[in-house]
Amino acid sequence: RNQMSRDFCVHTWPCSYYLELEKRWVPGKLWLTSLSLKFLTDKTGDFLVSFSLADIIEIKKEASHFIFSSVTILEKGHVKHWFSSLQPNRNVVFHIIEHFWRELLLSQPGGAVEASSSRMTKGKELTGLMACSQKRLEDAARVLHYQGEQLDSITSSLDNMESDLDVADRLLKELESPSWWPFSFKLWKMPSDTNSRGGSSMASTKALGKEGIVIRIPAVISQGTESHVKPGRLTILVSGLEIHDSNSLLLHRFEREDVDDIKVHTHYEVSIRQRFIGKPDITFRLISAKMPEVVPILEMQFSKKIEFLEDALMLRSTGTSSPAAKGYSVWQAASRPVDCARHREPSSGNQEGRLLQLQMSEPLISEEDTQELRQILGKLKGLALDAEAELERQDEALDGIATAVDRATLTIDKHNRRVKKLT
Repeated sequence: RNQMSRDFCVHTWPCSYYLELEKRWVPGKLWLTSLSLKFLTDKTGDFLVSFSLADIIEIKKEASHFIFSSVTILEKGHVKHWFSSLQPNRNVVFHIIEHFWRELLLSQPGGAVEASSSRMTKGKELTGLMACSQKRLEDAARVLHYQGEQLDSITSSLDNMESDLDVADRLLKELESPSWWPFSFKLWKMPSDTNSRGGSSMASTKALGKEGIVIRIPAVISQGTESHVKPGRLTILVSGLEIHDSNSLLLHRFEREDVDDIKVHTHYEVSIRQRFIGKPDITFRLISAKMPEVVPILEMQFSKKIEFLEDALMLRSTGTSSPAAKGYSVWQAASRPVDCARHREPSSGNQEGRLLQLQMSEPLISEEDTQELRQILGKLKGLALDAEAELERQDEALDGIATAVDRATLTIDKHNRRVKKLT
């Protein structure tokens, strides 16, 4: 049950499957989920083949009878599957399947086999949910940290601006003094001072634009049309988004204010668009096995620009959108086993009742899981306290910035009036 709850449909493609015994091609659809690969026939509507991604040994692009371009998948036991007539084309299907296969092997070695062979305990489930909550809080704290650095850079820039305004005040006093006034003097060190402050201003500007990487994930990228895809990666920065290809070449950078809308199509697929007037929009579509970790961060950074489409909304409403999203409802999930045990009573002579009695007799959370949960809760408490302290510090910094901006605005207006009198 736990394995099925995590097995979401990623994409489907029309194709044909080769039946070795009957020596013929069967039309249907190829289904890719987060954990498995299936083929659904058009004629009967049944799944003809279904196997786990963890059981795949090799994925290749081959030609059948030197004519039909195909994707072949070698399964454990040396069972070879042929898929041809793939739409929109073979390369798209190959790159997406290979991406999810590799990410599953890299992130969870042996996890799919263990999930199918052993039942996840409630303690492990709670631990996973709490770990997801901890990761989300760590991501938020990382964004908060870089935001604090930017506020510090703004404060430094305002201090430099006040110093420059003091220099401007001395210059205006010199210009306002009559030339015959015996106590007039020239600020011979003015150019060097200006250069030094100009350098510090440039340094502060550079510090203000310093990048902070929030998260970086591998992805399959398409631009404009879905028939041309290539592997690459998505990088989320504090100041925007960057899309690179597999050779680390920058394809496009979205500044934070340049992103016009982000659409979450499915559990693993999003599109990012930047609008233009008089020329085509720039749109990138990304599919990634790590996308569930990114969507909450995008929702936090672009809350007014992100849109969840129908499939994504269905996943969110059913509470099975992602392990990351489940982290936000950890307390509801924790109370669920108690509610079930309270409202469901076993019926005598019923197999389901006996199974429920067996589950109730066993401890829901082991001592080891309890210790791990206690450690995670301690880390969550520390992160929350640090985030609260940082927010209070940033609130004070914002108040200081607002006061400094008002003071600088009044000084600039005063200097402008003095310059007008001189001209």
